[in-house]
Amino acid sequence: MDSERERDRMEMTKFFMMVVFLGTIMLWIMMPTLTYKNKWQPYMRLKFGASTYFGATGTTLFMYMFPMILVACLGCVYLHFKKRKSPHHIDREIKGGVWSALRKPMLVKGPLGIVSVTEIMFLAMFGALLLWSFITYLRNKFATITPQSAAADGQYLWQAKLESAALRIGFIGNICLAFLFLPVARGSSLLPAVGLTSESSIKYHIWLGHMVIAIFTAHGLCYIIYWVSVHEISQMLMWDTKDISNLAGEISLVAGLVMWATTYPAVRRRFFEVFFYTHYLYIVFMLFFVFHVGISYTFISFPGFYIFMVDRFLRFLQSRDNIRLLSARILPSDTIELTFSKNPRLVYSPTSILFVNIPSISRLQWHPFTITSSSNLEAEKLSVVIKSEGKWSTKLYQRLSSSHQIDRLAVSVEGPYGPASTDFFMHEALVMVSGGSGITPFISVIRDMIATSQNQKCKIPKITLICAFKNSSEISMLHLVLPLSGLQTELSSDINIKIEAFITREKEPRSEATTEQIKTLWFKPSLSDQPISAILGPNSWLWLGGILSSSFLIFMIIIGIISRYYIYPIDHNTYKIYSWTSESIIYILVICVSIMATSSAAMFWNKKKYGNNVETKQVQNVELPSTTSSPTSCGYNSMREIESSPQESLVQRTTLHYGERPNLTKLLLDVEGSSVGVLVCGPKKMRQKVAKICSTGLAKNLHFESISFSW
Repeated sequence: MDSERERDRMEMTKFFMMVVFLGTIMLWIMMPTLTYKNKWQPYMRLKFGASTYFGATGTTLFMYMFPMILVACLGCVYLHFKKRKSPHHIDREIKGGVWSALRKPMLVKGPLGIVSVTEIMFLAMFGALLLWSFITYLRNKFATITPQSAAADGQYLWQAKLESAALRIGFIGNICLAFLFLPVARGSSLLPAVGLTSESSIKYHIWLGHMVIAIFTAHGLCYIIYWVSVHEISQMLMWDTKDISNLAGEISLVAGLVMWATTYPAVRRRFFEVFFYTHYLYIVFMLFFVFHVGISYTFISFPGFYIFMVDRFLRFLQSRDNIRLLSARILPSDTIELTFSKNPRLVYSPTSILFVNIPSISRLQWHPFTITSSSNLEAEKLSVVIKSEGKWSTKLYQRLSSSHQIDRLAVSVEGPYGPASTDFFMHEALVMVSGGSGITPFISVIRDMIATSQNQKCKIPKITLICAFKNSSEISMLHLVLPLSGLQTELSSDINIKIEAFITREKEPRSEATTEQIKTLWFKPSLSDQPISAILGPNSWLWLGGILSSSFLIFMIIIGIISRYYIYPIDHNTYKIYSWTSESIIYILVICVSIMATSSAAMFWNKKKYGNNVETKQVQNVELPSTTSSPTSCGYNSMREIESSPQESLVQRTTLHYGERPNLTKLLLDVEGSSVGVLVCGPKKMRQKVAKICSTGLAKNLHFESISFSW
């Protein structure tokens, strides 16, 4: 009965979310039309824009800003109900039919990457919205431009139309900007409410980023051509405090172009630091965009950035803590497993990620790593695996693997971030295909399955792990599949797991593999170090909704007072006396203060209630081993000598293949089951091949999971 009530609440909340969101989209659709201009807009200005408390800003504030904040708050409530609901209470039949077809990959190769049918549909609808808006804007405006009207303004007809088109191009870019920051708001409720994660949504941010800069560049170039043609090039340096500021728009565009130039794969991979640091120019980009168009028009596209600002400040608060690092396991494959202390109340889903910062290597760089532990199996520990590939990870590996003893390593984290829930239990079988360090996301899935088999009576899917490694040393990563603690004496008989490991560059086992060792470093805890905790406590979704709603309410109250008793007596809603730039600065400062005050209060309250007792208890319970390393052999032959039953059981279920690559088509098609979930993490060609197999229809039981682990 309770579960049905929870389900009803979830469905009702989601329904209201969709109604409000679709209403906002309807406004976007109608905005270019004459109906909106001649009927809707005058009515909205009369209702919301004539107030002495908000002025014209009230129209965009209430009609565009408020609805999206409401949607985000409803998303928080929905996710809170979903979190309380049992994650394994799943209807297995929802994977079939139309739903299954919509999730299949449609495009495998190309500039967009692997794209599902659903993503193509939404991309087409978004493109249609942009095209509809641009054509409608031009048609309605061009109908009013005649040779006589152009001549009256001292222009040729083509110049008048070029100026009009340039402005309408800017309107289209504003639509893209409205959605640009939503995919990178990692802790936002909007992504998980529709089944997305921050890492899988990065590609949407990339798509939107290309659109925004391309459209705004066209917007700027058209205006420059127009100014040159009418001999008013000096307009480029104009900063009008009572109207559009051209110079501010150019500064914003230049900042955007610099960011855009560093996003290309060749630059980002070779010069990651350049890419990382230049992306902080988003502050300049948005600040001068506000100065360019004024705060009133900004609120049309500002909701996404407001949600991002809340998320960014919460991440900043979390990153201020030093995290208690318990140990580091150093594998011979240039890989490190870092194990942190964790608040037992912190629960996360498999395939979640954690952003890690180590000040002794770089104070500014944050890197995402997949969590390999399971919160259901290891209540007080959280582990991530780091492969030595780039400059940052190589420095970390060299420092930890050196002969010098390290007593403590200062670490800060942000996260975890991951799906609100996973649907792995829908399937009868689960196939996970990995290449190299791509195995790490699947370790958390396997550990979570083990925890479920130990603690709940739930049918566990048959698991097939297909992993490809370059050489024998990388087989040591299979040691990470099972945790060092938290297991029963042996793996449950309910766990049906098979591992197919392929070593592609060696035709036979290396004799020296048996002598290679896993080194374990244990770090001394400090009283200032804290366990990883949810920044807003166990009821984080409700608290996030409270921050969004209360910060917006406080912002409205403060701005209403300032406008009524300071701006209105000067300007009297004429918008020609008081400086737009000054007004924009006041609004931005009030927004920042509101977000910082509410977020800080929520964080400190939760930290006081849930954090202190756990921190004291965990420090008292830490017992350091007498040695700083563990001589556990990691060669596959030595794996057979491990005495622990779980490891013995896992070794027996592992098959090694030397000198060959996995025949993915055969391996996938041979998996039995009416519903087979397929996950892949590895090189681009491997991901494309698996997606192609699942999309061809050779086996209708294969369901490619649209989860991305690549940043």
